[in-house]
Amino acid sequence: MTSEVLMFQQAADLKEEGEELKRVLDDLGEADWSRMTPFKNWTVNQVVQHLHGSDKMAVLALKDADGFAAAKADPKVVGATMNPTEEGSVLLDTWWSYFSEMCELLGGSDPKRRVPWFGPDMGVMMFTTARQMESWSHGQDIFDMFGKPRTNSNRLKNIVVIGVKTYGWTFANRKQDIPGPAPYVRLVSPEGDTWEFNDPTDKNCVTGDAVEFCHVVTQGRNIADVNLDVVGEPATLWMNIAQCFAGPPEDPPAPGSRTVNF
Repeated sequence: MTSEVLMFQQAADLKEEGEELKRVLDDLGEADWSRMTPFKNWTVNQVVQHLHGSDKMAVLALKDADGFAAAKADPKVVGATMNPTEEGSVLLDTWWSYFSEMCELLGGSDPKRRVPWFGPDMGVMMFTTARQMESWSHGQDIFDMFGKPRTNSNRLKNIVVIGVKTYGWTFANRKQDIPGPAPYVRLVSPEGDTWEFNDPTDKNCVTGDAVEFCHVVTQGRNIADVNLDVVGEPATLWMNIAQCFAGPPEDPPAPGSRTVNF
């Protein structure tokens, strides 16, 4: 019963994350879709195309595992699916249609289900959180483009969890030795709660604001541009290259390049 409740909550959190992004996109004029965001100079069109392509593949993986495997094996199919060409309001409509279907499929899944993906299969709960992380972090690209403040909620805990869990993977992905035990992480949530992870210690730890932690592990901000307290070599090495998303190693943005002053 507990896992079913958690699954429902994570699927609901994902849907709310998409709804927040959609509200921002609904306010865009057609010309705004061609504006460059701070994320690798991608336009809004490119950011949403990136999300949409992954959501389309996610829907296929959830509905037809064999079809997903066949598509995954064909670079032309993957390229066409992962790089949609719709733009502007048409892109908004098609992205939202697939995103909503994905949320429904995830919400109705057995929490023990494994979802085929690029690389190893993923548990449905982690898969849901990964899609929320992508939606939240790329939503931030749009907020940053406009210089708009953002009101976050405690659904961000899902992203914090995936950030904490990928401590070891951050180094393994770079073919580096893990420098030590996972740091103690103590964060203040957007709604004032305290979230703690790993064994308490004041010699290897990351403490501070949960939103800033999420910015760092999703590589939306450089550790130099936030106010997290980082103590100890493992924690310091981690925060300088933290990466909670799949794929080859990526470097965080340069210091000062993604700061936004409101």
